[in-house]
Amino acid sequence: MTANGWWQIGLFCLLLVLVTKPLGIHLRRVFEGDVTWLRLAERLLYRLAGVDPEVEQSWTTYAGALLVFSALSMLLVYAGLRLQHLLPLNPQGLPALPDRQAFETAASFTTNTNWQSYAGEVTMSYLSQMALLAFQNFASAAVGMAVAVALVRGIARSSARSIGNFWADLVRGTLYVLLPLSLVLALVLVQQGVVQNVAPYVQATTLEGATQTLAMGPVASQEAIKQLGTNGGGFFNANAAHPFENPTPLTNLLSMLAILAIPAGMVWMFGDMVGHRLHGWTVWGAMFALLMAGTLVAYGAEAAGNPIHAARGLDLVATNLQPGGNMEGKEVRFGVAMSALYAVVTTAASCGAVNAMHDSFTPLGGLVPLVNMHLGEVIFGGVGAGLYGALVMVVLTVFLAGLMVGRTPNYLGKKIRRREVQAVMMYVLAFPAAVLPLAALSVVSRQGLAGLNNAGPHGLSEILYAFSSAAANNGSAFAGLTGSTYWYNTLLGLATLVGRFVLIVPALALAGFLAEQPTAVSDESARFPVAGPLFLSLLVGVIVIVGALTYFPALALGPVVEHLVMRAGGLF
Repeated sequence: MTANGWWQIGLFCLLLVLVTKPLGIHLRRVFEGDVTWLRLAERLLYRLAGVDPEVEQSWTTYAGALLVFSALSMLLVYAGLRLQHLLPLNPQGLPALPDRQAFETAASFTTNTNWQSYAGEVTMSYLSQMALLAFQNFASAAVGMAVAVALVRGIARSSARSIGNFWADLVRGTLYVLLPLSLVLALVLVQQGVVQNVAPYVQATTLEGATQTLAMGPVASQEAIKQLGTNGGGFFNANAAHPFENPTPLTNLLSMLAILAIPAGMVWMFGDMVGHRLHGWTVWGAMFALLMAGTLVAYGAEAAGNPIHAARGLDLVATNLQPGGNMEGKEVRFGVAMSALYAVVTTAASCGAVNAMHDSFTPLGGLVPLVNMHLGEVIFGGVGAGLYGALVMVVLTVFLAGLMVGRTPNYLGKKIRRREVQAVMMYVLAFPAAVLPLAALSVVSRQGLAGLNNAGPHGLSEILYAFSSAAANNGSAFAGLTGSTYWYNTLLGLATLVGRFVLIVPALALAGFLAEQPTAVSDESARFPVAGPLFLSLLVGVIVIVGALTYFPALALGPVVEHLVMRAGGLF
């Protein structure tokens, strides 16, 4: 590790702190209906959809509208991908996607996962990128924000039968948050050299005389919403390691900041809406502490490098002439520090964009992205999804702490009763239920092992990473696994749907249950304290313990064993 590396990490952290409150203020004003500068467009959309934004919905109606919208939009994307060869804006004449791959891709983008079992530049037409995948990049992110805002309303309201209007939340999140921020970021990316056109691919002759095809396309617009919406799907197969997608250190910094900006702002919005800003900052602090812990481990492991390489004479020490550490699978223009930080950021959020190959990280460096996903991606998390996932863990923490001290669990004046605990446990158990059984089935089946290019603990890590990424709606991959098969296209597609909607329903149920309760008016000293270092520590502990107890056996057989093998010189 170097001082320069920590300086860059420190700059990123400072910028994240600085954008949190201003963006949080804007988010609150948007979802309370105070931002109206696109009111005409907003009203037109409501009229076309035939909905009244003033009519609020119960949690069941809200969930039903969300599920219907997601199902219909998924079918639209599936149909477009199957008919790609017949549609315009396809200068390369790319064929339609196979049914299995179209299903997985439609499910993946609808769930904000953006898992890709294909190389974008040789699979997707410009129309598919701009009209189908980009549409879901906006829509899936707006859906996540809507669920988070609905849960915040459930906590903030007293004796209410409604948690808002899904259609209003969907439209406002898109018009006033995602679209303007994406426009600004896309223009900055174009200025930095990110490609943005609809020209045919360019045939270039290299200095050696070889012919090379340079892919073109509307990249900057995709890159902006990919990061801001924590989507992560790359226009190119190399994702954010491609120089046309992420050409400079500045674009790399902005990409990471864009991933966490809205999730961080939503935490401040939550604290403000429930009237307890200190509690909001405490939740934010717990997320930040976990982010820094992951960064310390990942950066330390990658900077130390592989002792097997050192034993063979490779110099791993950072100097003015070389970056040192483990540079396998990393871009020289980003180096070890920014590659490690990017890996932590993208898996702390449900983004999945990558600027380095996670499969080439050291075992402990690769363990961090896995753990980030296994914790439920609540370390700021995806747009909206991180906040409602964190609030579920907050309720669980309050419940456990209340039992330990002999008090009736009470969260911001709301009692945590049987219904609330049932909703929380459904949420907590659904994620591992989508990961571990499918990963175990793939490990022992011929079809699952057929796509595996590595044996031993690393092969297990690759399978575990794939299903963790799909169910956590992350979308990044360890590689080394051929995912473009009927087996993986089908199972990973199903995992994305379970990891998204089976978690959203109990989150909305929790919102409804809490909204129905009257807020107890009592002496502040009688309430369970949910702000300050003690609660921050409790929250971090519950998040880590739930993840550790669930996934430790699998992680012990994968990255942990691989680390021990590496330390032993590659021999058992």
